[in-house]
Amino acid sequence: MTSAGASVVRTRAGAVRGRREDGLVVFRGIPFAEPPVGDARFAAPRPVTAWDGTRDAFAFGPPPPQESGFQGRTGVIDAPMGDDWLTVNVWTPDPDPAARRPVMVWIYGGAYKLGHSGSPGYDARRIARDGDLVVVTLNYRLGVEGFARIDGAPANRGLLDQVAALEWVRENIAAFGGDPGRVTVFGESAGAGSVASLLAMPSAAGLFGRAIAQSVPGPFFSDDLARDIAAAIAAEAGLRPTAADLSSVDPRRLTAVGEALGPKMREFEDRWGMVAHTLTAFSPVVDGEVLPTAPWQALAAGSARDVELIVGHTRNEYRLFAALGGQLGTITDEQATAALRTFGPGPGPGMGLGPGSGFGADGERAYRAAFPDASPEELYEWVHSDAVFRMPSLRLAEAQIAGGGRAHVYELAWPAPAYGGALGACHGLDIPLLFGTFAADLGLMLFAGVGSSPEAEAVSSRFRTAWTAFATTGDPGWPAYDTERRPTQVFDTDSAVTPYPHETSRRLWEHHDFGALPLLG
Repeated sequence: MTSAGASVVRTRAGAVRGRREDGLVVFRGIPFAEPPVGDARFAAPRPVTAWDGTRDAFAFGPPPPQESGFQGRTGVIDAPMGDDWLTVNVWTPDPDPAARRPVMVWIYGGAYKLGHSGSPGYDARRIARDGDLVVVTLNYRLGVEGFARIDGAPANRGLLDQVAALEWVRENIAAFGGDPGRVTVFGESAGAGSVASLLAMPSAAGLFGRAIAQSVPGPFFSDDLARDIAAAIAAEAGLRPTAADLSSVDPRRLTAVGEALGPKMREFEDRWGMVAHTLTAFSPVVDGEVLPTAPWQALAAGSARDVELIVGHTRNEYRLFAALGGQLGTITDEQATAALRTFGPGPGPGMGLGPGSGFGADGERAYRAAFPDASPEELYEWVHSDAVFRMPSLRLAEAQIAGGGRAHVYELAWPAPAYGGALGACHGLDIPLLFGTFAADLGLMLFAGVGSSPEAEAVSSRFRTAWTAFATTGDPGWPAYDTERRPTQVFDTDSAVTPYPHETSRRLWEHHDFGALPLLG
């Protein structure tokens, strides 16, 4: 049922009313699961209770409880309050069940501890309108609520939320004009790690046929490591790492417990390795059940051979974090040495057995030999970018090919215009380019004082067109990757398909096994 300003769609749980905006119909804050509080706290998501009448879907649902950092990026400062965190939002050209348009489902990033689908930077109107398709964005539990490995609760509850949202899409999206048989999941950073996880999860099989992973993070935790980290988090509140103990703390106060561990993580270097030098104590857990194996091993074994994949990264991934940490232009040779020994490649998933270890020294020697003219700052940036995002992304594509699937590889090389281009093509730049949200969230920083421009709009359009074409046809406009020619789409002022542009780094890492990081000691 439609009118000049509103449209009503009936989902399996009840009717929802959306608004017409800029040639689309938009539905916000539709619950796909029960609020995960009370006796549902730390449980797998439960089906939403049906409602009578028509529910207004005009406002985004409240964000999941999360830490206070990077609020300018995640846009949660003025978000609504409440326990209904598990909601979806839909942008559709026309909620006509006969339309059967392709569907894209966005999973936000934020180090598995930050994020909200209602952030202005994730306004999907340009993707839906330019691509003539349906876009869904979703919330999932974060931090301790979603990812801490605690007794009495399933692992990876945030990933299970994503599966529940994809099940909602399968059951309901036709009523919004979408085709449940043509679903593409796409995400950036922790969202890309989530996409990689979904490719490996039996419970997600068949819920999507295409996937796009933008800057896949390398850290995935073994069960032992995750339990040790959870014990350290709970100890900050004088509690045990159990669902019973942690349920005694309000979800919005529990975020402070996880946040309190952040400044102390380096104290655990001898047990957690490189994780102690990262920005987050949360990652997907290879628990053997929800996530049976790490994505690289799962894809190489064929878990996603029937899913078409795009995977890639930005050229200067780590420069954003260096800028946020006030490190640009300050890196000493001693700091570069510590980073090379912590993050340099070893022979297995240890990747960061700690400064001074044998494998760490090997990593330092390898990088210094491969880049003899690099400055300390360049080495520092390069090893962080390679270890945390670039090589995990490339190796995911190679694993997909090894398992009999198809993958397309890209790199974003166009530099962010703010600060005279000092940030380069940094982590997260692909978000405002893809969504066209240059004046929201991270776009405010990366386009500060510059804003949109004809050049930015052109790169943005190419990015968005490739993604929507892939969701529609499976062809993003450049050849699939292979391990001989290594064709890679490089997005820049003058975009081109070239052999993979970081051959030196690729060779440094070609014998490293990405996988679940172990508990050391």
